[in-house]
Amino acid sequence: MLKIKVKAGSITNLTDARYFAAREVEWLGFPIGTGKGMIEPIKVKAIVEWVDGVKIVGEFGFGTFTEIKKLSKEIGLDTVQVGMFIPLDDISELEGLTVIKEVMAGIELSETELEDHLEAYADHCDYFLLNFSSAGHTWSEVENGHPYSIDFLKNLCQQHHIILHLDCPVAGVPMMIAALNPYAVSLSGGEEEQVGVKSFDDLDEILDVLEVE
Repeated sequence: MLKIKVKAGSITNLTDARYFAAREVEWLGFPIGTGKGMIEPIKVKAIVEWVDGVKIVGEFGFGTFTEIKKLSKEIGLDTVQVGMFIPLDDISELEGLTVIKEVMAGIELSETELEDHLEAYADHCDYFLLNFSSAGHTWSEVENGHPYSIDFLKNLCQQHHIILHLDCPVAGVPMMIAALNPYAVSLSGGEEEQVGVKSFDDLDEILDVLEVE
């Protein structure tokens, strides 16, 4: 059992899906599409039949709300994740679906602008995934107040259900969680070395730290 909810994202193969499900994460996220690093809807549907006890997330970067609703029904998604630049009018059309909105933290957004952005979408989103890694920011930078102060981020976590994606050394993960108190943290899957074969050493270290003693 984990001390904090975990979203495992960018999953494109059964090996990752079964690994994360066995580690009792809350969500499995699949980047749905046909481009590099994405997975076709029919393959997602086949994979989720092999896992249970987890919520299935369709990660849509630029999908229209019509497409998102259609695929959500076809695949049987529990949750949809939408990109940062989805129009507010479109996201309001996703009523009835559980929505995670990804926000690229630290990319040309001041603290005030980030706070206003979350407030504008709060009525239509259940969770916000603050992705610091997309801009190359790390926990070490945040500790030093860049791009946002710890107090500011802690306050955001109190106001919203924040899923935190922030690169951090394994030893620093408990300190990061204690300092910011996010609703959940985000980890990423990756490519298999060959079909069904992969090393999970780094992920094991992180998830072991998050295990209830």
